[in-house]
Amino acid sequence: MARDLRYTRNIGIMAHIDAGKTTTSERILFYTGKTHRVGEVHDGAATMDWMVQEQERGITITSAATTTFWNYGGQTFHINLIDTPGHVDFTVEVERSLRVLDGAVATFCAVGGVEPQSETVWRQADKYNVPRIAYINKMDRTGADYYNVVSEIREKLGANPVPVALPIGSEDKFEGLIDLVSNKAIIYFDDKTIRDNFTIEEIPANMKAEAEEWRGKLIEAIAEYNDVLLEKFFDAPETITEEEIIDTIRKATIGMSVIPTMCGSSFKNKGVQYLLDAVMRYLPSPLDVGEVSGMDEDGNELVRQPSISEPFCGLVFKIATDPYVGRLAFIRAYSGKLDAGSYVYNSRSGKKERVARLYQMHSNKQNPIEFVEAGDICAAVGFKDLRTGDTVCEEKHIITLESMSFPDPVIGLAIEPKTQKDLDKLGVALGKLSEEDPTFTVKTDHDSGQTVISGMGELHLEIIVDRLKREFGVEISQGAPQVNYKEALTATVEHREVFKKQTGGRGKFADIIIEIGPCDEGVTGLQFVDMVKGGNIPKEFIPAVEKGFKAAMANGPLAGYTVENMKVTLKDGSFHTVDSDQLSFEICARAAFRHATNKAKPVIMEPIMSLEVVTPEESMGDVIGDLNKRRGQITGMESKANARVVKAKVPLSEQFGYVTVLRTITSGRATSTMEFSHYAEVPGSISKEIIEKSSGTRKKDSDLDD
Repeated sequence: MARDLRYTRNIGIMAHIDAGKTTTSERILFYTGKTHRVGEVHDGAATMDWMVQEQERGITITSAATTTFWNYGGQTFHINLIDTPGHVDFTVEVERSLRVLDGAVATFCAVGGVEPQSETVWRQADKYNVPRIAYINKMDRTGADYYNVVSEIREKLGANPVPVALPIGSEDKFEGLIDLVSNKAIIYFDDKTIRDNFTIEEIPANMKAEAEEWRGKLIEAIAEYNDVLLEKFFDAPETITEEEIIDTIRKATIGMSVIPTMCGSSFKNKGVQYLLDAVMRYLPSPLDVGEVSGMDEDGNELVRQPSISEPFCGLVFKIATDPYVGRLAFIRAYSGKLDAGSYVYNSRSGKKERVARLYQMHSNKQNPIEFVEAGDICAAVGFKDLRTGDTVCEEKHIITLESMSFPDPVIGLAIEPKTQKDLDKLGVALGKLSEEDPTFTVKTDHDSGQTVISGMGELHLEIIVDRLKREFGVEISQGAPQVNYKEALTATVEHREVFKKQTGGRGKFADIIIEIGPCDEGVTGLQFVDMVKGGNIPKEFIPAVEKGFKAAMANGPLAGYTVENMKVTLKDGSFHTVDSDQLSFEICARAAFRHATNKAKPVIMEPIMSLEVVTPEESMGDVIGDLNKRRGQITGMESKANARVVKAKVPLSEQFGYVTVLRTITSGRATSTMEFSHYAEVPGSISKEIIEKSSGTRKKDSDLDD
């Protein structure tokens, strides 16, 4: 019999670095009976941080999935839980997890409040319409302020946080919470060994008025979802039942109108059971999320209901390499049922693949299962050609679900193997790592012959290099980090290119008149417009012109960096009945790109990062002075507790080794977070340096001009 999907929750824990996601996940595993001992991040013993690098550094690098169970209201709920990283370099892990989750627990630090990466993950959850609840953690820390974080969520994230619980005390006096739904107090006592470490009591007399006020605010906030509740609230508040409030909060949460907000201290084992109950109460099941839509082979929209009676379809949201079972593909099943040993169709490659085995995941351990049903998450083994974002379905019922978009890498590193033996292993290792992580790319520099790996930041590449050594046993030498510059055209010019080659016998001929320049607003990539009239260039040659320009964009006119966006309008041209062919027009387009782009006022673009520095007041002048030296633009300053927050936009090329410098000028008391913001034009003098440096290493290719 199929599992009742009403009692399934696919949830993720998302937050800024150090808000306590992994500690909260560990407590969830303990209280749900999945583990018998609490694992601590600072001891390197957390179940969900299973990578050696995670245990050493005390950070989460890869999103870990696990399945566990929780009894609530006499029902056993099936929970698929994903613990995501907080560090911006691993933002892809959050992105792909949120794509397949039904709900999320947004965790905030009661002292730090809404931090830069909290905003990033919040935007990602908005992008995929993921309902969420807010959990304000670390209420035991000095400076904890629940109400301040609630107002920050409202102001900085533009959300509607509605407290469903209030803290009793804070800092070292934090002892429990008031449940505004049941109007009771939950008092915790310190005992790490038992799972019911709390008692339910009446609300303390000194907090009754406050609890009544906040309960009124709660009911007001959700009343638009239940008119009866609002009437009762004004006429006979004592007749309101818990069930009515819970059902209405649930509707409002799934409708993305409110964010039920609660608090706790995961490290001190306070508030986690209440959080688990809230996940069951308010976050959606696969049935609440409802149908998923995709496209058939002809581009028509199709929908699939979360039911096992529908044809199977699932989305591959992650590829991981396991030393024992090989390539694991993490799949979210949206409809139907998939048996181990059966075949699925990959709608991207158009090939059938056999699913050798299916697993239910528990961090880095696998429990074999016979089948996976709609609404569940599993890992599969046996696929040969599968990538992140692929749709797997039945061959007779083909559907392609919306894939995922990932940011481009902003920083590169040249690497080379130390020995010939390492050379062979390096290719295999880099292939596996780039398969796992779509924001990690590998390419060979045509001019220097070096292998250049690119990623989202210094830490990202540091972890990759570390993994090459430990997991794959590859010893490498590495160069200094390089910025991934791009080139852009700023003016539109007209150009005629004629390509002729006569070598005896059949020759080569192509003639094109083009207009080349920046894209129209909102368009990215190559915007190709065909305006040829009267068959002056035969239709079959026009795709070859487009192909030539597309290929040429990989090598910009100034310093050989990629030209990411440009518009080419093919206006006219001519052909020779014997000598013209597709290759002639492709070569002609490449030559036209090289000659025309130099006239289109090309510029070099550099990645600009959003930087946020939290510093003591007395170091603020030094921090701002240092940012000015780095071509930084200060975009804002604010006070937070007894520190100052400086926000700035700074070019990535000026930020290498910044953390070390910041520690020095603030005696180790400041912290910084940085994430990619946008590309901007490089100032003239620096642009000149970049061009000179690249022309020293680039060989002038004249093969097309011959």
